[in-house]
Amino acid sequence: MKKIPSLTKAEEQVMQYLWNLKKAFLKDILELFPEPKPHTNTVSTILKVLKDKDFVDFKIFGRQHEYFALISKDQYSGKSISKIINNYFDGSYKNAVSFLVDRNEMSIEDLELLLNELKSKD
Repeated sequence: MKKIPSLTKAEEQVMQYLWNLKKAFLKDILELFPEPKPHTNTVSTILKVLKDKDFVDFKIFGRQHEYFALISKDQYSGKSISKIINNYFDGSYKNAVSFLVDRNEMSIEDLELLLNELKSKD
């Protein structure tokens, strides 16, 4: 599989909306933005960049484009988590989980539930 490029914060926000909608026209995506909403041209440009990065494609209906994701949220999430683990925790998932537990971002109970889920998958 080819390397998945990183997204800017704005690109990621548009992708989050598109992942939730599955497929959408520009107006559908714009509706999801909080006030003050970005200009139509701004979101249109972001969608063009996402197309250039092979994150989205579209079908044409008259003069409108219906956008859909080419990369799933799971694919992008996995890449993002791996990047964080490599950049901040020396590639160690153990160090990342320890960090979360130490900062009370993850409880021991959550960790035990996770371990039980993983054991049940075997």
